[in-house]
Formats: sequence, structure tokens, C-alpha cells
Amino acid sequence: MERGTLVVRADAGLKMGTGHVMRCLALAQAWRRGGCGAVFAMAESTPAMDGLLRSQGITVTRIEGEPGGSEDASHTLAIARAFGADWLVVDGYQFDAEYQRRMQSLRPVLAVDDNGPLDYYSAELVLNQNAHACPEMYARVSPNTQLLLGPRFALLRDEFAAYRKWARTIPERGSRLLLTLGGSDAANFAPRILPFLAKLPTEDLQIRIVVGGSAENCGVVDAIAEKCARRVEVLRDVKNMADMMAWADLAISAAGTTSWEMCGMGLPAILVVVAENQKFIAEHLAVLGAVENAGCADRADCAALAELCGRLLVDKSRRAGMSQRARLVVDGRGRERVLSMMKRGDEMCA
Repeated sequence: MERGTLVVRADAGLKMGTGHVMRCLALAQAWRRGGCGAVFAMAESTPAMDGLLRSQGITVTRIEGEPGGSEDASHTLAIARAFGADWLVVDGYQFDAEYQRRMQSLRPVLAVDDNGPLDYYSAELVLNQNAHACPEMYARVSPNTQLLLGPRFALLRDEFAAYRKWARTIPERGSRLLLTLGGSDAANFAPRILPFLAKLPTEDLQIRIVVGGSAENCGVVDAIAEKCARRVEVLRDVKNMADMMAWADLAISAAGTTSWEMCGMGLPAILVVVAENQKFIAEHLAVLGAVENAGCADRADCAALAELCGRLLVDKSRRAGMSQRARLVVDGRGRERVLSMMKRGDEMCA
């Protein structure tokens, strides 16, 4: 059955970050192959995010009303009708069980979820790409609901697909450190940790800090970087994160969507939790041995974290083990598996 338009309802902003939209972008990129259309209906966004989506040939339209409310639902359904939606994707904590039910009045729904917070799920497909996802989190679902659980369904964008067969080289002593705190760095963590990282004794240390397009602390980060001689390079609104991860020997990152991207790249990482929903991601990946969990960003001991970073840079064995285990968590084919399930849903509805 030939696919039509994919309509995605997701938001991005300074407080919520960009993860919901970025993982849906990965799905939309794959969906659009063959000339299929994709539309993002958004109540909140940023100029940087709008520009990224449009650069991918995706239509961006605004939603009216309180996010997740009745007016939002009505407007989303109107947009879906206007664009002839084949599937509706809903991704965000503001969308409750009633919202999900209303979306089904028009087309099949894929609900992207993280921690199973709703008392009932009626979507045809529920996707939770996290390592802690389990059927017990979804005790009350529609008889027609299928669960897509775990990192084997992780949604990675096009730029990461080129690295599926790439083999990472683990140097004896790491010297390339990547610092990335998501699209907005809402916890203002980068300016706090950067001075400690710049003082690490590694002679040839290079630090690249990726500042998201929605971050408000760019000026502060720039000022700190200027004091660190040639050790620190500040990169803004990066479009090639896969290349940045391939360059790095180690990363310090927010424990959000980026976690699965780093796993797919086999990049050893220290995760910091910058939002409550990231806590389980950091904890479970640490149990699997794929990352180090540094806990909540707002309570992190930056000096101790920098020391941990220094120890990992000189411990080839530890970094190699983390890289190997990370690659076992995410194989990079998650979105193809999700699309296959959506295709089956189309056939059942035909």
C-alpha cells in the first residue's frame, strides 16, 4: 500500500528541549523517501527548529490553543484532514489518553512515549525506545494496540545511517572530548562544567562544545572558551552531530535522545540528567555498562565529573568496553522497524 502524508504533533522549546521533535524528524526522513509528505504541527517551537525541519522538505504549521487541550486536538485533526494524513504521530507529555483517543477518529495513531504515564493507551502503535521500557508499563491498552519497546526501535536520523558499518578506533589515550547538552541546555550546565574540563592535565586535549540552536547561554560559553586558549571550540546549531560523535573519543551529554545516537555510534559517554524523564535512561544505560551516569545536572559535582572524564580518557580498556556495549544496545535500524509496523497497520486498515 502506497504511503500518504505523515502528520506529526510534537513541540520544542527552551524548557522542554528538542528531543521530541528530533526523534520524530528521524521517522519523517525515512517516511519521505519516495516522495511522501511530512507535516509537523507545533504549538511551540524555535526559529532554529523550524529552519531545520523546512530544510528537510517538511511542512511546519502552527497549532492554536493550550498544548494538549481540546482546541489543540481539534486543530490537529483539521490539519490532518487538510493534508490527507495517512498516519498521525503524537509525541509529548502534554498529550493525555483523551487526546490520543480523539486523534484516532481520523487515522491510525503512533504514540511516542517514555515512561508509561497514561492510565490508558488506545493508539494503534505505542513506541517507547528506552532501555527501561517493558510491557508492565502498559498494563491498560486497547486490544488493537501493539507495543514497540526498547532501543531496537530507537529513531536515528539520516546522518547516523551512514555510520552503521563504521568501526570506531579506540586510542590508547583519548584527547577529543565532546560536550553536548541538547538543543537548549536548560540546566545551564555547560558554563559550569567547562572551566573544570579545560584544566584537565591531558596535554593535547581538544574540547568541542555543541551549543544548540535554542540555547540562551551562548555568550557565557563563548566568554569561558576565550579564556581556555586553543583547547575549546564552540560550535553552534550543528547539523552534522554524527560527524561530531565520530570525531570524539569521549562525550559528556544530556541523557535524552542524544543517548541513543551515541550508542549507535559506539561513543563512550558520561550522561547528566537535565530533565526528570531522563533519569531512567541514564540509570539503565549505566547498568548495561554503555555509559557512566553522573546524575542530575543541577546537583553535579563538576570537579569530580571532570576527574572522571580525565580517568576515562586514559583508560582505553574502559572506553573500549563502553563502546562495544553501546553498539549492542542500538544497531541503527530502529526507524525501519517502526515503519514496517506502520505498514502492517496500513494493510490491516485497508
